Amino acid sequence: MIPRLYSSRFVLRQPEMGDAEDIARYLNDFDVAGNLARVPFPYRLSDARAWLRTRTPNLPVGETNFTIELPGEGFAGHVGFHRGPKGPIFGYWLGRPFWNRGIMTEAATASLDWFFATTNAPVIYSGVFYFNAASLAVQHKLGFTETGRSSLLCLARGAEVEHIDTELTQSVWKARTP
Repeated sequence: MIPRLYSSRFVLRQPEMGDAEDIARYLNDFDVAGNLARVPFPYRLSDARAWLRTRTPNLPVGETNFTIELPGEGFAGHVGFHRGPKGPIFGYWLGRPFWNRGIMTEAATASLDWFFATTNAPVIYSGVFYFNAASLAVQHKLGFTETGRSSLLCLARGAEVEHIDTELTQSVWKARTP
């Protein structure tokens, strides 16, 4: 079962079918979708519903996603994990109205606390497309380090795009000063 995680400003909870319209609205914005690898553009309600059908409560920790829900404002975005070729990958996105408010750093911190407390994974991987300075800044704040560059398919752009690869070790995460 996916737990609810709480911060002083929001709740992280399991995605549910009732989130479909918000997901479709926020991901059908090229400035959001164009920063993500696995999201097509245009993004339709049917895409959101299809993805939500894959989000079951019994998924392994490394495939868990959380909806970010702000009191009085509702759905804001997602943080979560999926399997990658070298190990678990951390991903996240926010709808445009929620940018530049520190929400993602706080949501990422809560979800990474949960991930490292729940698993024995020594490292988690992530990264950003080369033009996504805001997301890279979030990762640096969290303690991710750059490990190289690669090329990654961006579905929304329909092209391979230069990607800055990053990783965060459990030891670095646990040694940080919150």
